[in-house]
Amino acid sequence: MHKIFVNDKPIVLTTKVEKEDGFKNYLLKTVNMGKVIRKLNRTKLKEVRLIGKKEKNLLKKFLKKLPNVIAGGGKVYNDNGEILFIYRNDKWDLPKGKTEGKETIEKTAIREVTEETGVNGLEITKPLETTYHIFKRNGRYKIKITYWFEMKTSFSGNLYPQENEGITKVEWLNKTQTKEALENSYANIKLLV
Repeated sequence: MHKIFVNDKPIVLTTKVEKEDGFKNYLLKTVNMGKVIRKLNRTKLKEVRLIGKKEKNLLKKFLKKLPNVIAGGGKVYNDNGEILFIYRNDKWDLPKGKTEGKETIEKTAIREVTEETGVNGLEITKPLETTYHIFKRNGRYKIKITYWFEMKTSFSGNLYPQENEGITKVEWLNKTQTKEALENSYANIKLLV
């Protein structure tokens, strides 16, 4: 089962049809994505389920419904076990951004973390879950596909928020602070952390 978020409400890709209760079912093959997104944004619906025939084809078929934007990001740990967070659009988030040119997704993730936070000396330790969310840019909906990586660094220098990207704070958060930050974060980030 895959979840694609519209703000914090999921579009669930599934092969199972269940009785609607707080959610609405649509056929993946014929769904009007604009209508689904508007319903999620403007009603009390908790989620939408898009029904397809074969589990292995659901995501591939869904990703053809809207233009895709590929991004890479990091869940970065320092030597104290703290996680690197950014604060943007009044929410706590993890650093991420779009690929440039023909760079690998790993290079994208490292570059974006460095650009958005000032942290360097990053080493990828393992890939994490890929997340999906729908956003609107220039009047058009798009799907952002973010490939996440767990990273570590011994960096202890100053943190620099990339202000031209709307980032107002960069902080290393311990377990307690992370828990608090996640109360004001995105559903995708809560899944990762």
